[in-house]
Amino acid sequence: MVCGIAAAMMALPVLTSCEDFFTQESDDVLYADQEHLNIAEDSIYSVTGILTKLQALADRTVLLGELRGDLVDLTTVANNDLREIYEFNVSDDNKYNQPSDYYAVINNCNYFIEHVDTALHDNRGEIIFMKEYCAVKAIRAWTYLQLVLNYGEVPFFDKALLSKEQAEQAESAGKKNIEEICTYFINDLATLPERYNTELPGYRQIRGLESKLLYFPLSIVRGDLYLWRATMTGSVEDYKNAARNYYKYISERNGAFSAYPTTESRVCWTPGQTNWSSRTVYSDVASFSESVNANAELISLIAGDSIRAEGHYSELRNIFTSTKLNDYKVSVTPSQRLFDISEAQNNCVLAANGLSVYYAPKGLNEHRSGDLRLSWYYDQSYTIDAVSNKRIDTQDISKYNSRNVHIYRRTMVYMRLAEALNGAGYPRMAFQILAEGLSNKAIEENVMSRYFNYDAENDTIVMSQKDSLFLAEFNFDNNLYGVCDNLDLAKTAAAGHNQIGIHMRGSGYTPMDTTYVLPHDTIETDPVKRAKLIKEQQAAVDTLLLTESALEFAFEGTRYYDIMRFAKRQANPAAAMKQIIEARRGTKGTTSVPLTDESSWFLKWNGKLGIFKN
Repeated sequence: MVCGIAAAMMALPVLTSCEDFFTQESDDVLYADQEHLNIAEDSIYSVTGILTKLQALADRTVLLGELRGDLVDLTTVANNDLREIYEFNVSDDNKYNQPSDYYAVINNCNYFIEHVDTALHDNRGEIIFMKEYCAVKAIRAWTYLQLVLNYGEVPFFDKALLSKEQAEQAESAGKKNIEEICTYFINDLATLPERYNTELPGYRQIRGLESKLLYFPLSIVRGDLYLWRATMTGSVEDYKNAARNYYKYISERNGAFSAYPTTESRVCWTPGQTNWSSRTVYSDVASFSESVNANAELISLIAGDSIRAEGHYSELRNIFTSTKLNDYKVSVTPSQRLFDISEAQNNCVLAANGLSVYYAPKGLNEHRSGDLRLSWYYDQSYTIDAVSNKRIDTQDISKYNSRNVHIYRRTMVYMRLAEALNGAGYPRMAFQILAEGLSNKAIEENVMSRYFNYDAENDTIVMSQKDSLFLAEFNFDNNLYGVCDNLDLAKTAAAGHNQIGIHMRGSGYTPMDTTYVLPHDTIETDPVKRAKLIKEQQAAVDTLLLTESALEFAFEGTRYYDIMRFAKRQANPAAAMKQIIEARRGTKGTTSVPLTDESSWFLKWNGKLGIFKN
């Protein structure tokens, strides 16, 4: 969509990266002769230039996150660049192993942050360019995070590089690892005014695309930074801060005193059904509308061009889905492991009156056994070749029906909220998000009740003050949030209720599913015994979260990083990582990948980026 962004708003020259991954030419400097970007057109075009540079990262964000996971296999037509990623053997000249593209975004962000004039006010006293300033800071933080997650350690600079000398200094400077990158940007974003968590630049529509979708909300980026730092350090306080930031996005996205619920969006068997031929789908489950409204699932995307000749055309549709451009031959297909995970779920079907449940049978065709999300977004069919008149088998993954690459969506925020709460020591709250959904009523009944201590002096039980104060920060007002119950869903009319558990999006009515439960879900008033119980529950919920990420986010580019976080929480991270990813072929066998130590988890480039053994 370079024509939609750069051409529609007048393209401008932008900073390139420098020597090797920092190559810089003097005539490519963006407004280098200006002390400040203090004209609206200059600032808007500068932001537009950054968004254009960001387009180069779109496909690899998905492919590096998906091909190294356990949910996909490659077909015989997959090119060598894809195969290298899949086999954890990425060469320096692989098209997706180009760190200069990340640094091109970063260098342009640095220049904008240094030069935009944040002293200018309009006649209402508002800082004119603060929305752009905050948006660019979020883009820079997001880009550095993607870079370090893929390379493990990266050269770091926060000033624009405008000369060869500066580039050489930056390249020889010290590197930062994941924890250090997270720490820097947690502090960097902490200074920004709270109101810009949700106030984004608004350039209206560009070629039919709402421009607000082009930015990464500050609260979500902060949440990711805290979540990754917590993963690396085990800090309970960081997990709490990650949860606070994800909740902040949910609670503020649509303004004060508003809601951003999960909605009852799901794919399910019709209550009372026994012939297993008809599924019912409510709202976006796999194909997400690129509109902006209060209940939209999609939050952020990177725009793509409509045709290859325009510059930044996303190839993801041609990699995952049969099209004329790929002669109907896809490069990536679901792994046996994904089929196994999906079918292993028990689908809990409501009776027609909603008062009881039964389970859908195993062995249904078209991958309709177990969770139904896979069968909804993945379809196998065929077409007839117009010349040879031969049958050509085809694959359609409805998550890829757009030229744009989706980055953040609502269910992702709720899932990461659950992961952060689990890490913070609240597995029952995390399980509530998975199984049933959140409202203050549900939290009080199902979560708060687990945090009572026995007061021996007064022979009574009292609420743990520390836990109650933290849980009270997550206000899902009963006037705004209502959990859908069995009668709501049996009548297919939610009656004002708007929250469901994430597992319910594909596995039926989880609250009445006796096979989907939190282990040892009892009230324990002895603090020592409860701490032991919570640790056991955290491990169980961690596994449930990893399973749910496969069911919900397959093919979307998050899987490898979800596995990485899970593995880092295990006693032997490298062994856990290797075991999970080697299960790509599920019960049909394994495929060996070189993950015996953590340095092998990351890309390497030209002896300069990556983690190298001594």
